[in-house]
Amino acid sequence: QVQLVESGGGLVQAGGSLRLSCVASGSIFGIHLMAWYRQAPGKQRELVAVIGINGQTNYADSVKGRFTIATNSAKNTVYLQMNSLKPEDTAVYYCNVLKGLGQYWGQGTQVAVSS
Repeated sequence: QVQLVESGGGLVQAGGSLRLSCVASGSIFGIHLMAWYRQAPGKQRELVAVIGINGQTNYADSVKGRFTIATNSAKNTVYLQMNSLKPEDTAVYYCNVLKGLGQYWGQGTQVAVSS
């Protein structure tokens, strides 16, 4: 089992920045992908950014150039640096990891961007 704990959400004005963190614990050996998703009210959960064990990253078009995903050297923490935030970035952000054929989710952290 893998446990994920997110932190760093909050309320920020448009144009501001936030940094989300997600710490993975438990049986973390074998994690090969770490990602951030978000879900806005009334909308489906969507992929925001993903980073592979080799460091390769990919982003949703809506956040390219504004968000950066990264991990620490131990590969047990994934970050999402969010700059130039917009009201449409308001959502609950979830950490997700893939390990083998399974995937794990964090409990989510709320991000609210005021105009």
